[in-house]
Amino acid sequence: MARTFFIGGNFKLNGSKQSITEIVDRLNDASIPQNVEVVICPPAPYLGLAASLVKKSQVTVGAQNAYLKGSGAYTGENSVEQIKDVGAKWVILGHSERRTYFHEDDKLVAEKTKYALDQGVGVILCIGETLEEKKAGVTLKVVDTQLTAVLDQVKDWSNVVVAYEPVWAIGTGLAATPEDAQEIHAHIRKFLAEKLGAGVADKIRILYGGSANGKNAVTFKDKPDVDGFLVGGASLKPEFVDIINSRN
Repeated sequence: MARTFFIGGNFKLNGSKQSITEIVDRLNDASIPQNVEVVICPPAPYLGLAASLVKKSQVTVGAQNAYLKGSGAYTGENSVEQIKDVGAKWVILGHSERRTYFHEDDKLVAEKTKYALDQGVGVILCIGETLEEKKAGVTLKVVDTQLTAVLDQVKDWSNVVVAYEPVWAIGTGLAATPEDAQEIHAHIRKFLAEKLGAGVADKIRILYGGSANGKNAVTFKDKPDVDGFLVGGASLKPEFVDIINSRN
């Protein structure tokens, strides 16, 4: 079946009012195909600004993280309700940097995913292996374990987009080959089909998230289980438009 091409832009801890305005203006001025869904994820202080500036119907705004409580004594956290209130429609959860630097484990990622979905926000769920795990040959076991934690909590995956991120390829300039990515994406879809049914799994979009850029994005074009990209540093640059248009 045809799955809508999905491009996420994770700005990470980068940006200012000026630079984010420039990025959104560039998207507003760009030619973006109707059959592409774009979600830009600036730092939390700029979510409302970005949402207010977006003019293209294909472009929406997402947060980079959210907590699993609606309110309370949780200093420094942002709730799903709050990010919705300022215009965000998506949230990235389980990113390797959250897992590594802030020690978020599979259980917490799963709980946050369930909470966000229950509040009506789409989730870009990140999974992937480290270099050590890749060398040990346990990539598929790692992604299965990460997915299983969420499967234990979430039964409706209609608002989940899975982003496979080989951690060793994030910010390093290294990238899995399109063939490697397709092999792992196909495994992820097969695993989800076993747990959720083939009909559900066929509808879930699986993104590649390891140093995608304007030059290599087009090389994934004919891979049937690569449904888009979660883009890091390149989402801050003009080449982000090239990635968005890499299927056309």
